[in-house]
Amino acid sequence: MTTNAIHTLESLPRVQLAHLPTPIEPLPNLSKYLGGVELWIKRDDQTGLATGGNKARKLEYLLGEARKVGADSLITAGSTQSNHARQTAAAAARCGLECHLALYAPDSQPPDQPEGNILLDLLLGATIHWTDEHAPYRQTIRHIEEKLKAAGRRPYVVPYGGSSPIGMMGYVTAMQELINQSELVGVLDAVVFASSSGGTQAGMILGSYLTGWSGKARLLGISVDEREATIGPRISNLINQGAQTLGLDWWVNDDVVDINDDYLGGGYAIVGDAEREAIKLLAQHEGILVDPVYTGRALAGLIDLIRRNEFKPGQKVLFWHTGGTAALFAFGNELGM
Repeated sequence: MTTNAIHTLESLPRVQLAHLPTPIEPLPNLSKYLGGVELWIKRDDQTGLATGGNKARKLEYLLGEARKVGADSLITAGSTQSNHARQTAAAAARCGLECHLALYAPDSQPPDQPEGNILLDLLLGATIHWTDEHAPYRQTIRHIEEKLKAAGRRPYVVPYGGSSPIGMMGYVTAMQELINQSELVGVLDAVVFASSSGGTQAGMILGSYLTGWSGKARLLGISVDEREATIGPRISNLINQGAQTLGLDWWVNDDVVDINDDYLGGGYAIVGDAEREAIKLLAQHEGILVDPVYTGRALAGLIDLIRRNEFKPGQKVLFWHTGGTAALFAFGNELGM
């Protein structure tokens, strides 16, 4: 059954966008600083597409589907400093498609200066539609789609965060990539990463099942914006939809999704002491940058779990860096710089 599913996965339309495989590197200095847990990092911040990130993997499949249906434009949505929106704009430019971004701003008013991801969105040629609607921005997306269709365009809606049964396939294939690199790392005790819209974690869990890697390491998502009771069912639903897409007779319950929601801090995109410390520790010990919203918060969670002895000296933990570095340039004040 899994062989047929793998064949179905390999036959899905896909556009080559990401620089793969992304490297895995040890973090010896940070490991020593934190007391002996052996830390490694997978660098999905190096996937390409206008400074990289995890969305490049998802967009390979989403753009494949967009091409298949003959789309001439893309629509997606996100927060003010959305990494997903920036990478979607880059993918659209690469594929010769028009791009429309619905981005959140209080009272639908854009920031005074285009910084960070907004600057890159504009450089990439995207049209930004500012909205005060919150995620997942359904009404705003629908309005943009209706306007484009009325003008004779053929838009394709890229789902919020790229998290759909198609988009998540990027992380189904990423798990095979990780397994292929396992000789470098050895046996892992856990893989830790930021979890939000859910497609990355859903893909990892489904990919683990397909490759026979289930149960060999803990796949721990650090929620950056929602409680486990909300994000867990969304991820399990995505897993089941993805399994159905691949023709798998396999079904999971919410308890298969490992989410820690202890690190929501002051809320989405609110930088606190924990995020500031984590960002500076990785930068100053390893020369690697994480962002203030997703990877900075997830890394802060991992650091705290190590300090609380949830991960012990001698254990091997991989931090899966999902990107977002461009957002740093809009958070100078929040980072105390």
